[in-house]
Amino acid sequence: MQVILLERVAKLGQMGEVVDVKPGYARNFLLPQGKALTASKSNIASFEAQKAQLEARNLETKAEAAALAEKLDGQQFIVIRSASDAGALYGSVTTRDAADAATAAGFTVDKKQVVLAKPIKDLGLHAVHVLLHPEVDVTIDLNVARSEEEAELQASGKSIQELAAEAEAEAEFEIAELFDDIGAAASDDDDFAPEASEAEEAPAEEQ
Repeated sequence: MQVILLERVAKLGQMGEVVDVKPGYARNFLLPQGKALTASKSNIASFEAQKAQLEARNLETKAEAAALAEKLDGQQFIVIRSASDAGALYGSVTTRDAADAATAAGFTVDKKQVVLAKPIKDLGLHAVHVLLHPEVDVTIDLNVARSEEEAELQASGKSIQELAAEAEAEAEFEIAELFDDIGAAASDDDDFAPEASEAEEAPAEEQ
């Protein structure tokens, strides 16, 4: 199926190009998203008549996207989720979650602009692409954690495995200290035991 592109589409072509695409891709994505028109003679003629306006509008939206990109690129957003000790999420983080996190921080991002190969299902830092314009994209980081404190530790460079190992080591240290305290207390009892025996023997010697 042939379509004429109304904007640049990655891996497909530039605005104004007539390209061959699969019918399903055209019907389900390009046409309803307003990215292309079927390449009929009337549509091609209509595009040529509006080409200057479309190009001007494209440059305007590109400039707006570029301005936003300067502020958004490299930003990190925290997403709090429940997860197992191994770091597997009870659920997943989707494009909507990414867009909501960025929007909550004051950026205008739509879930349709977020590019995820697959939903995020693990704790940690995840690089996510945001397509602000056909010719402008940025990368943000989603810091997926079980708490704000855990997110801060992950942001400092510690992985969920390292955090788990530290927690385990701390627990083992506390247990070891507990046993040391118990041992010390038992030792103190032993120290007092001979004195008690001597006190008991004293009256016998007086008799």
